[in-house]
Amino acid sequence: MRYRPLGKTALEVSEIGFGAWGIGKSWWGPTDDAESVRALVRALELGITFFDTAYVYGDGHSERLIAQAFRQAGRRGIVASKVPPKNRQWPAMPGTPIQEAFPADWIIRCTERTLRNLETDCLDLQQFHVWTDDWVDAPEWQEGVARLKQQGKIRFFGVSVNDHEPESVLKLVASGLVDSIQVIYNLFEQAPAERLFPLCQAHGVGVIVRVPFDEGSLTGTFTPETTFHPEDFRSHYFRGDRLREVCARVEAFRFLIRDEITNLAQAALKFCLSHPAVSTVIPGMRTVAHVEANAAVSDGRLLRPEELERVKPLAWRRNFYR
Repeated sequence: MRYRPLGKTALEVSEIGFGAWGIGKSWWGPTDDAESVRALVRALELGITFFDTAYVYGDGHSERLIAQAFRQAGRRGIVASKVPPKNRQWPAMPGTPIQEAFPADWIIRCTERTLRNLETDCLDLQQFHVWTDDWVDAPEWQEGVARLKQQGKIRFFGVSVNDHEPESVLKLVASGLVDSIQVIYNLFEQAPAERLFPLCQAHGVGVIVRVPFDEGSLTGTFTPETTFHPEDFRSHYFRGDRLREVCARVEAFRFLIRDEITNLAQAALKFCLSHPAVSTVIPGMRTVAHVEANAAVSDGRLLRPEELERVKPLAWRRNFYR
């Protein structure tokens, strides 16, 4: 496993991190807690040190499983969690008063709840689960974050960028008030590389890449006939003719399979890691097999410059979450 700095923070994180939404028993259909814990422990064994979760992933269930795995393994990893917006609105809408989403007392109360779930006194990285740049200058959220840092309850602060809205965080990154951002970036969604990533590099802000597989389509294992469990949100995400179009577009990336890149999932992760602004990529993982396959991609061999040029015209901007 290779490691990269998380911006200007003191953290060195594994370039493959553990995305822990899927183990939270919410939105992904049935999961096996015992297998989830085995996957988390195996991740630690393979050198994965960065674990990304959130309170809303099962109302703390994902956080508690991480704590259980750390106890079982006898060591801890670096953990990032997220404060849900108080108004429960995803995504954050411009014009929303900060008092409705992230008042200081809410930020502190949610963080203390997360600390209890994770069985720790200090969280490495606390993030807001939504963001709008309308809030950059609002003192309420800044006060809450500052108090948590002063009290030693969090080390660093970041935000999770609204789905497919990398431009919505540019002012925050330039402000110097944030240590990291988490953003969707993959073979389809390449827009963050245009303005956001260069700005993050200029200001020393760490970049956490989520959804590297476009909720599974970029693994190359789906067909137009693929079905999902009724409780798996992807039954809605890929509804109608979406899956057929996605599968057709995925085929255009097959040229990336060559030499040591034996499948499209590996190519998708290597694409994300090929941008120098990226600190870590957090594919969702629910099984030991997921962990072993994804961790193996961290071998120092990235996509070639000519391959990166060939994928640019294949970008596809759309928002299936809405």
